[in-house]
Amino acid sequence: MCLAIPAQVKKYIDDNLIIADFGKGVCREVSIALMPEKINVGDWILIHTGYAVSRMEPEEAKETLAMWEEIWKLEEKEKSSTSGP
Repeated sequence: MCLAIPAQVKKYIDDNLIIADFGKGVCREVSIALMPEKINVGDWILIHTGYAVSRMEPEEAKETLAMWEEIWKLEEKEKSSTSGP
């Protein structure tokens, strides 16, 4: 299974590399070499294995991140309920 994660463009490093914000204080360098169109600081993009693969609408990105948040909460709840003496 392949996953792409939404992130917001924070700044350009050079023509092919940006800093993307994944939320919760996580920022990473991401290649934009595969992007067919120009992206701007503030745009939301989908990232797969360190590469931006497409642009997203802000609403769609926020909905996707909210779903991930629910998944993380459920995983934490499951971990805490199965870890015992």
